[in-house]
Amino acid sequence: MKAIVYHRYGSPDVLKCEEIENPTAGDDEVLIRVRAASVNPLDWRLMRGVPYIFRILFRLRKPTITQPGRPGRDVAGQVETVGRSVTQFKPGDEVFGWCHGAFAEYACASESALVTKPNNLTFEQATAVPVAALTALQGLRDKGQIQPGQKVLINGAAGGVGTFAVQIAKSFGADVTGVCSARNVDMVRSIGADRVIDYTLEDFTKSGQRYDLILDCVGNHSLSACRRVLNPNGICVIAGAPKEPRIFLTRALAAPVLSRFVSQKFVMFIAKLRKEDLTIMHDLMKAGKVRPVIDKCYRLSEVPEATRYLEEGHVRGKVVITMP
Repeated sequence: MKAIVYHRYGSPDVLKCEEIENPTAGDDEVLIRVRAASVNPLDWRLMRGVPYIFRILFRLRKPTITQPGRPGRDVAGQVETVGRSVTQFKPGDEVFGWCHGAFAEYACASESALVTKPNNLTFEQATAVPVAALTALQGLRDKGQIQPGQKVLINGAAGGVGTFAVQIAKSFGADVTGVCSARNVDMVRSIGADRVIDYTLEDFTKSGQRYDLILDCVGNHSLSACRRVLNPNGICVIAGAPKEPRIFLTRALAAPVLSRFVSQKFVMFIAKLRKEDLTIMHDLMKAGKVRPVIDKCYRLSEVPEATRYLEEGHVRGKVVITMP
């Protein structure tokens, strides 16, 4: 089968489309014919191997010629075969979830990492969900302790996590303000934001407005600046990271320290891919309360271009890889 691999860390140029052996499903796994996969910042961070803490967190071995890296986490497709312990799926089922090596014609995923695809979603829409939507859901619900009627600000509301966060926050009954660039103002408003701030015209940290919860998907403001616009007991959840590893690590260390000395709370986290939360997203999308936003679609051979586009930092919603 054709698959995207990399034999060393580096820029998107290290990504190659090569012929490799088809995977075989284990006892508790499902073999999926991949119909679509989506690109996440996690993919290019792992591809580059920086910051080095990512190699520890994700137990990465150094990619080599004989054991290359396999990017791609979000997957949607049709079940080809199932392991002997699998009870929830059968060949032909349309599913979405996460796996390793989704940028390929076939991929294996644990039964616990998949749910059925709602009929009102395309494969392209379904694959946009797992990492981004669960980051938004867990950031708002678990870390941000969102409540109905709260004033919530989403910094980076037009991105992959941000577009889900706006809609999920509205489903919780929050009053939502989105921050984005001028070209995305109408889109962010169309997915439910009550107010939209164009960051090219206004700095939300200097507006004087205060919020109960900030979900920061960008990381382009200091923690002290965010503190100025938080209510006394407000929470700032940091779900995005700057490209510069030094800034990323500084924020990761500073957030828990600052929280010990002020009434507000600053939390930096990485989402956990849990099936129960994927099921919640399935239900929200089936009910029409959340809809994925897709910026561009690329072919499998164009994964390097798709990754490069995502790294530029101006993606509207999600970037998707489609299979013939």
